Amino acid sequence: MKTLDIILQVVEYKSLDELSEEEQNLVERAIDAAQNAYAPYSGFRVGASVLLDNGVVIIGNNQENAAYPSGLCAERVALFAAGAQYPEVPVVAMAIVAINNGQVTNSPVTPCGACRQVMIETEVRFEHPIKLILYGKENILVVDSARKLLPLSFTSAKLKP
Repeated sequence: MKTLDIILQVVEYKSLDELSEEEQNLVERAIDAAQNAYAPYSGFRVGASVLLDNGVVIIGNNQENAAYPSGLCAERVALFAAGAQYPEVPVVAMAIVAINNGQVTNSPVTPCGACRQVMIETEVRFEHPIKLILYGKENILVVDSARKLLPLSFTSAKLKP
């Protein structure tokens, strides 16, 4: 038997001013996206903005539906929109922000498992890590690769004999 230790390194910031201008812009774009989310059932609005390698920023927000499984998370909306509009351009970074009761949440929200899986597929597709910036009013968490949020993930390599 062997024990594997899986370690996640996260950088924590206390203020938006500590991020680069580019990262601050991504957070602001994610806040704007969250404000426009379609969340009539949960009231929990999430926005995501992705920075592409060509400098373009694509936004997404959660889209709820009365048939609950039919909705889609902000992160996947943004990543799929980026893939549809710029299919050959890697994603460099993504900011994620949530608004609850009209206010940005105090603590950052983390992506669900399905979104993490799509992020990893995007990293594998372009052979490029995606820096994640998870913003909350009281702190900001930054992870240098989505893969770190879903260790032992399922990738296309598992489909091969």
